Amino acid sequence: MTQPILQADNLTKTYISGATPLTVLHNVSFAVRQGDTVAIIGPSGSGKTTLLGLCAGLDVPTSGTITLMGLKLNSMTEDDRAYIRNQYLGFVFQNFQLLQTLTALENVMVPLELRGEKNVASRAIELLKRVGLADRLHHYPSQLSGGEQQRVAMARAFITNPKMLFADEPTGNLDDENARHLTELLFKLNQEEGTTLVLVTHNLELAQKTNRILRMRGGELIEDSSAVSIVQS
Repeated sequence: MTQPILQADNLTKTYISGATPLTVLHNVSFAVRQGDTVAIIGPSGSGKTTLLGLCAGLDVPTSGTITLMGLKLNSMTEDDRAYIRNQYLGFVFQNFQLLQTLTALENVMVPLELRGEKNVASRAIELLKRVGLADRLHHYPSQLSGGEQQRVAMARAFITNPKMLFADEPTGNLDDENARHLTELLFKLNQEEGTTLVLVTHNLELAQKTNRILRMRGGELIEDSSAVSIVQS
């Protein structure tokens, strides 16, 4: 059997607040195959974003292990995890996280420039065209709508040809029309690029477009099933 691209084994995350420990994840285990599209859903405070951050190497678990592309993330230094993120992962966040002093084109170019690559503008322009922003290349984030900013963020996420894309509430700050458009665009690009997608969302319509849903509650994984079998509870 092919090795999973992502494997979480008995993940637990505990924060110390004053003298009181707060455990936000309890022994969560699952595996993701290459090419899967996976949604993590659940109420606020259920541990969704914490789980996503651990899987992406943005944080380390208190106990348990994360294995990404055969590499154990929690035995790495932060610099090593940052290298893995830059080389192999893409990110889309609810708040876009664009650099306000850079144009749309410059924002999309950043990940490749951080690798030291040259002549990256053509790839950035091509992606911005694919997300419908050919006429916004030289606009700054403050000159773009929320939907346009998220499309810039999506182009930036795909510019490195990531093996995996992590999205945290990618439609959370958008109205219904923009959310639908961004959802279609996300899955279209994901399919075209052959990327493995793991996303956190409150949007059940978005979640049901994936082929698998992980439902969290109280820091525990309470359901792991195909998206078509999930009903709103």
